[in-house]
Amino acid sequence: MKRNYFIAVIALAIAIMGASPSSTPAKSGTDTAAVKGTVKFVGTVPTAARINMASDPVCVRQHKTAVLSEELAADKNGQLQNVVVFVADGLGDRTFDVPTQPAVVEQKGCLYEPHVLAFRVNQPFKVINSDACTHNIHPQPANNREWNKAQAPGAEVEATFPREEVGIPLKCNVHPWMKGYLAVFKHPYFAVTGKDGSFDLSNLPPGTYTIEAWHEKLGTATQKITVGGNETKTLEFVFKAKAGS
Repeated sequence: MKRNYFIAVIALAIAIMGASPSSTPAKSGTDTAAVKGTVKFVGTVPTAARINMASDPVCVRQHKTAVLSEELAADKNGQLQNVVVFVADGLGDRTFDVPTQPAVVEQKGCLYEPHVLAFRVNQPFKVINSDACTHNIHPQPANNREWNKAQAPGAEVEATFPREEVGIPLKCNVHPWMKGYLAVFKHPYFAVTGKDGSFDLSNLPPGTYTIEAWHEKLGTATQKITVGGNETKTLEFVFKAKAGS
């Protein structure tokens, strides 16, 4: 009887070990979805203002032609640049790994490159000074800690933002024309439109989402969309000039 008992115990232990979780994630049985599209400006595109850098000869020497403001950049077809498009609602309580590679803004020619940068909550954010003059990097968030650091030529400044926030103004206290914006997300489903006004939110879990588009001068627009597994749907956001702008 005892021999049979010990055999049963050993068999049970082997069965439990065999049932331990595998290192290979289980497949969900559904394919990912995508939301793609464009952002357009309707109406006459305002003439971009010329940036006056005369107060700092180091900045002036880096530009052979006039430098124009990027606050409303659209081509002749109205394709709108520098718009942050992102999932505003629909992901529930899903969590996502945070990238370890820094999101980078470069101070070059006494301008911020890129003008608008989107990255993740708690992802390293790095500012590089590629100019031969001192800058003063100064993000002005509403939902995160404000900070202000002088930055010598060639220096790098690194920080993180622990909370979501869209449209964080970025300025330089030394050069008042230097303006940019940051957007920080707890998920990876966001994009910043380029010169063609396009965006691509791929690898989404199938579901119903509120998609939001944010522009520094034109405000926000939202649309709701449902996408299934292995499905791609297209959205178009249209902005118009605000009264008095």
